[in-house]
Amino acid sequence: MATTETAVAADSAAQEAAVPAPPARSAAVKPWVWAVVAVAFVLPLLKFVVPNVISDYRLFVISTMMIAGIAVLGLNLLTGFNGQISLGHGAFYAVGAYTAAVMLDKISWMPDYYFLTIPAAAAMCFVVGYLFGLPALRLEGHYLALATFALALAVPQLLKYKWLEGLTGGVQGLVLLKPVPPFGLPLSEDQWLYYYILIIMVALYFIAFNILRGRNGRAMMAIRDHQMAADTMGINTAQYKTVTFGISAAYTGIAGALSASAIAFVAPDSFGFFLSISLLIGLVVGGVASLAGSIIGGVFTVLVQNSAQALSNFVKNDLGLPFDLSAYAIYGILLLILMYVMPLGIAGGIVMAWRRLRG
Repeated sequence: MATTETAVAADSAAQEAAVPAPPARSAAVKPWVWAVVAVAFVLPLLKFVVPNVISDYRLFVISTMMIAGIAVLGLNLLTGFNGQISLGHGAFYAVGAYTAAVMLDKISWMPDYYFLTIPAAAAMCFVVGYLFGLPALRLEGHYLALATFALALAVPQLLKYKWLEGLTGGVQGLVLLKPVPPFGLPLSEDQWLYYYILIIMVALYFIAFNILRGRNGRAMMAIRDHQMAADTMGINTAQYKTVTFGISAAYTGIAGALSASAIAFVAPDSFGFFLSISLLIGLVVGGVASLAGSIIGGVFTVLVQNSAQALSNFVKNDLGLPFDLSAYAIYGILLLILMYVMPLGIAGGIVMAWRRLRG
């Protein structure tokens, strides 16, 4: 009897130790993260000091960067930390956006309780992602990428379907109202929207941080690194992969819901395949398997898309060079330079530069 109990205890201990503990240095949030969060919270208040520098428009642009960062973070949980390639996260972004938009448009009292659209979009996208992840268990690598690619192509067309026009607005989409500051706060709509998105982004960042530092996160990364070895160690790879797909979709759906509130408009053509590619580009440029890199990737995606045409005009008109480069050409050139200079992404490049400076 004692021998049996000892064997069971030993087996349980082996299963607990199957996924190695993370290094002690990663157990706490780095001080610079708190510093960035503090600066981000103070930034909108500077509008009262330097209104020409911190304008409502610039706060809106930063808000869209944070939304993109949340979406890239969701993709990073799936691809960077679990090893499942997705070319279709724009579909989950669209599902989240339309979940929020339909609720705000069809439920009369919902504009006053717009924050309820966030958990609703997260739940809807988690279910869709989990259900999509079940058949995707049979697919790996480029086959999974093709399946998610098909999803990204199908969802915008489904949103235009005539039987759903009464709900989704069809090709014309839905026009919404921006969130109003609660409790009579002396903030503009864009200032409040900035804080609203920032609070959600910080919360999602720390939720992801705590998931990854725990046993579940180590199991996710073990599957990414070697699925057969993870199976051998007793990890339920099927369950982890489908749940990770659902969580990743939920994150991206929350970003879509925030986008619907921020832009106050949704239409099927806003969620084309290029959106999925943009999220993937943000992931690679920011840094794969890096939480901070996800936010950097979101900033890069919005910044370059908004600045590419201005850079093209600068090259042609101000520098006087005989190049009529399109915005997409500038976008591609910047990507090539970044991939050559920082092959591990911006976050990885910063870490490597810091280590070299420290010797």
